[in-house]
Amino acid sequence: MSAAADKLDAYWMPFTPNRDFKKEPRIITGANGHYYTTRDGAKVYDLFAGLWTSGVGHCHPKIVEAVQQQVAKLDFAMSFQVSTDKSFALAERVTGLAPEGFTQCFFTNSGSESVDTALKIALGYHRARGEGNRTRLIGRERSYHGVNFGGMSVGGILPNRKVFSANLIPGVDHIRATMNLEHTAFTRGQPEWGAHLADDLERLAALHDGSNIAAVIVEPVAGSTGILPPPIGYLERLREICDKHGILLIFDEVITAFGRLGTPFAADRFAVMPDIITTAKGLTNGVIPMGAVLVRDHVYDAFMQGPDYMIELFHGYTYSGHPVAAAAGLAVMDIYDEEGTFDRATALEQPFEDLLHSFADHDKVIDVRNIGLMGAIELAPREGAPGARGLEIHKRCFWEENLIIRNGMDTLQFSPFLNSDIEDWNQAFDKIRRVIDTTD
Repeated sequence: MSAAADKLDAYWMPFTPNRDFKKEPRIITGANGHYYTTRDGAKVYDLFAGLWTSGVGHCHPKIVEAVQQQVAKLDFAMSFQVSTDKSFALAERVTGLAPEGFTQCFFTNSGSESVDTALKIALGYHRARGEGNRTRLIGRERSYHGVNFGGMSVGGILPNRKVFSANLIPGVDHIRATMNLEHTAFTRGQPEWGAHLADDLERLAALHDGSNIAAVIVEPVAGSTGILPPPIGYLERLREICDKHGILLIFDEVITAFGRLGTPFAADRFAVMPDIITTAKGLTNGVIPMGAVLVRDHVYDAFMQGPDYMIELFHGYTYSGHPVAAAAGLAVMDIYDEEGTFDRATALEQPFEDLLHSFADHDKVIDVRNIGLMGAIELAPREGAPGARGLEIHKRCFWEENLIIRNGMDTLQFSPFLNSDIEDWNQAFDKIRRVIDTTD
């Protein structure tokens, strides 16, 4: 191991088997466009666009310039009781892109913070309206809503929850997941089976009384759990049930916002309007950490009561609306407009789908699923070692094929750039097939 590589002990890596990684570290030192550079000088194609984040490519010159100029002009200003020009400008751009009725934007620093913010807004909304009894929150099995305690509590991924289960927030239930390989395997886009699973919310409304439920939070497309598109009619049914019982509907769009489905928001693609939307990732193209929570007018207006000198929502972060992050976000909004990013992503959806489903007849593959520029190839697990095959393929793609993909256990996940080159995809998926073919 080189001298530069033996300084690995201090960093406790997130969502990583640290001991395994440090035996054979995969270190990135640079990036440009659709490629990373490793510490040994190799060019590695990024088939996950950062971590669902960098849709227009790494080190985009327009974003780089905006960040450089901003940090030289105004590096930071207090975000409580004063603010910056860039924060207001970005809020205006983001709400202008959002579905009709979303006129307010609360800035955070991550998707996890966006989720906890959204949950607090939902609880505060009902209290402001004189319905403080609405305290119960509903998540969904197999969902991922970040790793803060609120997000973990409504989230439904077992390994994220089990160590902390005794300390998760009370008053949370979960509706069933929509994944069922017997009925939905190898679906292209939205499955036809599964809309009835939304009625699980009616069961919980009957159990707790709907008047005690504050909000339901779902990912329109479940991402980190393995990319699960919603069944046809499922989101519409959730909206109907929420309206029936006066429950707020929260869409966690940390992954799906800003073009991942070819539209500004998943709410646009599915024509289902939630009450609150959480975002992050594509907001700044991953360049500077930033998230945002968008709310519809009726949610915001409920807080704007009482003396106007009083704080309406006792919540916020030191770095909410950070000016350098906001400058990056404004540059990203310009790029989305000037480069026609969302239209380009829409045009790429069909070839991406076809490449993924070319693996459907592979003897190690038990499912392929996709929607927009989100896709998954699920592999049969090794007996007694779930996740081992997926991790090995991830590592071999990196070391042998100069290719970054993500594995969630035995599910290979893909989140390509919104401006990808199809020939790059053809080469990348040839490499993936070669690795799968030669992996036990």
